[in-house]
Amino acid sequence: AHLDQAQPTGTLTLRLPVRQPSGFAGVFGHLAATAVPGCEEVRDGAFRRVLRLPHGTGIVELTPAADHVRCVLALEDFRDLTVAVARCRRLLDLDADPEAVDAALAADDALAPLVRKSPGQRIPRTVDENEFAVRAILGQQVSTTAARTHAGRLVAAYGPAVEDPGGGLTHGFPSMTELTQLDPSRLAIPATRKRSLQALIQTLADGDVILDAGSDWNDARQRLLELPGIGPWTAEIIAMRGLGDPDAFPASDLGLRSSARNVGLPDGPRALAESSARWRPWRSYATQYLWT
Repeated sequence: AHLDQAQPTGTLTLRLPVRQPSGFAGVFGHLAATAVPGCEEVRDGAFRRVLRLPHGTGIVELTPAADHVRCVLALEDFRDLTVAVARCRRLLDLDADPEAVDAALAADDALAPLVRKSPGQRIPRTVDENEFAVRAILGQQVSTTAARTHAGRLVAAYGPAVEDPGGGLTHGFPSMTELTQLDPSRLAIPATRKRSLQALIQTLADGDVILDAGSDWNDARQRLLELPGIGPWTAEIIAMRGLGDPDAFPASDLGLRSSARNVGLPDGPRALAESSARWRPWRSYATQYLWT
């Protein structure tokens, strides 16, 4: 009962257990490559980011080790501890079943060498599904660097300021309600993408589409595809990395197609989608292996 009162600010260090095998270089490399300035950073081998939690903000620092991830949480309110840990586990896909995934995918001649080389791949996920959807739209047809720059501008302009004595974090990622104030002229992106972004933000802010850990993956895809500027690639990326569908497959992804070609798979989106059927229900992990 004492946890219902506001708890004092403080820092806590936890070990988040990881099932073996764990190919964490892929996830941490991805998080580093896509870190949004102001909201996320890599410092001294740790991935650090701002968390917006039910009772306040927090800053988390995640460092991979052999059989666990070291998690240092600075929370404004300790009532947020359980939620913060659950989000970190989701971000790093810690509840995956690597033995089942790897056994299934290693049975495929094309993927077997990739699984042997770096077993236990996890999918870089998200601490906030709405944030991820916004970032997926900002990432359409641009480089990772450009996507980070656009997201960094939104963070600086609309996110809440945070104190980070131990690093360089300055803001939380803005909520959808905060982003409804967005002045589209502040973003150097094409007009069609601005319309798409605004439609997504409004829909999420109004609660017409709910993206969270409990979402029905197929229903969420259908609702997203109804929005302007969201096609199958964006919907699959959001299902895979935002919602945690283990069987998403962004068949038109250029990186995926070029990796497929390298391992002797068909690289036309339709043919690739057809040959991906044999990786069900783990096509998200097949995608991650091909990307890695």
